[in-house]
Amino acid sequence: MSNIPETGRTQRVTIRLVILQILVVSLLLTLGGRLWYLQIRDGQQYTAEAASNNIQNVVAPAVRGSILDDHGVPLADNQTKLVVTVNRTDMMQMKDDGKAVLTRLAGVLGMSYQDIADQVRLCDAHTPRPCWNGSPFQPVPITDKATSQQALEIMERREDFPGITAQPTAVRHYGAPSGASAAQVLGYLSPVTDQEIQASMKNGQPTLERSDQVGRSGLEHTYDSELRGKNGVTRYQVDNRGRVIGNAGDTPAQPGNDLVTSLDSRVQALTEKDLNQAMKEARTTYDPVTHENFKADSGAAVVMDVHTGQVIAMASEPTYDPNEWVGGISEKDYQALTDPSSDYPLLNRAIQGQSAPGSTFKVISTSAAAQAGYDLGASDYPCTSSFSIGNQVFHNDENESYGDISIGRALEVSCDTVFYRLAYDQWLKDGGNNPKSPKDWFYKTAHEFHLGETTGIDLPGEVGGRVPDRQWKKDYYQAMKKSWCAQAKTGKHDYSTDIAREDCADGYMMRAGDSVNYAIGQGDTLVTPIQEAMIYSAIANGGTLYQPTIGKAVVSADGKNVTPIQPKAVGKLPDSQATLKYIDNALAGVITDGTAEWKFGGWPQNKITLHAKTGTAEVYGKQTTSWFSTYTKDYAIVMTISQGGTGSGGSGLAVRDIYNHLYGVQSNGSIDASKAMMPSPQVALPKIDTDGLVSQAAYDVPGPDAFANSLEGGSSGADAGSLTALEPDRHQKLPFGRRYQT
Repeated sequence: MSNIPETGRTQRVTIRLVILQILVVSLLLTLGGRLWYLQIRDGQQYTAEAASNNIQNVVAPAVRGSILDDHGVPLADNQTKLVVTVNRTDMMQMKDDGKAVLTRLAGVLGMSYQDIADQVRLCDAHTPRPCWNGSPFQPVPITDKATSQQALEIMERREDFPGITAQPTAVRHYGAPSGASAAQVLGYLSPVTDQEIQASMKNGQPTLERSDQVGRSGLEHTYDSELRGKNGVTRYQVDNRGRVIGNAGDTPAQPGNDLVTSLDSRVQALTEKDLNQAMKEARTTYDPVTHENFKADSGAAVVMDVHTGQVIAMASEPTYDPNEWVGGISEKDYQALTDPSSDYPLLNRAIQGQSAPGSTFKVISTSAAAQAGYDLGASDYPCTSSFSIGNQVFHNDENESYGDISIGRALEVSCDTVFYRLAYDQWLKDGGNNPKSPKDWFYKTAHEFHLGETTGIDLPGEVGGRVPDRQWKKDYYQAMKKSWCAQAKTGKHDYSTDIAREDCADGYMMRAGDSVNYAIGQGDTLVTPIQEAMIYSAIANGGTLYQPTIGKAVVSADGKNVTPIQPKAVGKLPDSQATLKYIDNALAGVITDGTAEWKFGGWPQNKITLHAKTGTAEVYGKQTTSWFSTYTKDYAIVMTISQGGTGSGGSGLAVRDIYNHLYGVQSNGSIDASKAMMPSPQVALPKIDTDGLVSQAAYDVPGPDAFANSLEGGSSGADAGSLTALEPDRHQKLPFGRRYQT
């Protein structure tokens, strides 16, 4: 008899069916749970995300804040220009994708169809520039150089130009009415990168848009977040084909804040002009060493308020026009700015140009000598024509000899051999080639003057210079030993190989020659003009080192909120007041009876005491670098010219001309207060009205030609007349922030 049940199922089949039913039920439960999770627990989130797929944002760029001088004159502002834009959405809805419209537009603008089509196409990994990198729903700018006639033709024939607009738009503009450029100080703008957008993420959303422009250098970079403002957004409803079907609301743009600086546009223009003129003069001057004219290939100048560290003017040569970057720089212009033959005008040599300071460094050596216990009051320091260490002879400039003199007199006449002896004597006291616990006063003092580090000025890219102390010597030796020793093995006997052979053997040691060269600002020491301005300002004000600043206040667009940028003291010089007075008197003697006397004859020293130190720095393979560091009770002015000759010879007259204009000093040495450009630093901020306008402190703003007076003399009557201060209660309304210049 059979054991098969009546149902026809075996036990094995029954078990399989039960397992299958369990699997089906499990899958249904899993699916149901997932549906509950998506539709109920996280339903609102996914509903919002689905809705957002039908919303597209169009960004309305915020108007960038202005950069103003200390009287409210715009240095970087916004001009209204007629900008022609193309709406891609409208083009895509046409049968020919807008080709006919773009062809007509090209005819009006004097462009080719392909030029416009390339600008309108979207950027991707396979599309070369030009292309549009912003939102596909954003109007694409074609040109900001449209004429009024072209704009009228487009707007009056709307039926022929659907999706095309020509309207006034804010466009960045650089330069002051005085002709001041301040290119490296102001910086420039360029489009944001994908990496910057990603880095700007906050709460899961980027704070930067593809259409944004960001500051790339200068104040535009440092204060970018304050100047940029917040973009507005218009939200459009679109269907699944990308067609706009409605408006979902908008958020208005918030204009950026304005930056008031300590720069004075008139002094800035004058400083730029005088530096440029000094370099031209140097190129006509014969160099007796190289038997050709000086090259004067680059230079920098800084004018600083000695009591705050605020920069009144900062010039760098060679320079450029920052307006070249507006709207995107051309490949040709970019190559011109970055080609080595241009000598890199994008560099701000006031904060990035490093060179040996020459004899301007001797104020630090004098301070070091005082700390080391040398008697500043003594007058028995030999100023001989040369000084020997072993078989090495170190010469005084032009082999001059002044007999026994004081250290102060050595500063006045810039006697190298006095400082050679001081440094050598201290090197011996520190143990010579076998030091145990060296005091290193000369190196320690340089660090106390804050050399070898950045000043902290509110500009990007500053470099810190170099103090070649014992630690630096050791670190540099480790980095260069392999290269030096390889060169030494070549067996050559040229200058470079002989030095490499010495350095391979004991380049880590602080040798006597290193110390004596260092004492006169030669050797491996490097400083920047802004560091010199900071140091000489500190000597002028009694010993306080101020962090240099250019920003003076951040002001809201409506002028209601003002955030001052306060001067910041970062240290004190190591000198006693007696030592500072000693140095101060010696530097005044440089003008009346020292190395700068030949350029400052007739200067009213009894009324405006001027202090100075000249420097002529030697650079291997190049002509000498001119340094001239000066100060009065109000200002420090530092100028340097690479391959520009002697300190006073290359820079002296240019610096004097700046002082002439600041104080109203005439060619005969008299002072005409009515012609003084800036007899004392500006303290107050420009008055900001509630409507966003700035009341400019009244003065005439001359063009660059007004500063064409001779460098040998003071202000001529005709030239100085354009600088005459007007009544203090007369105010001129200038565009401030949101009010565009036309």
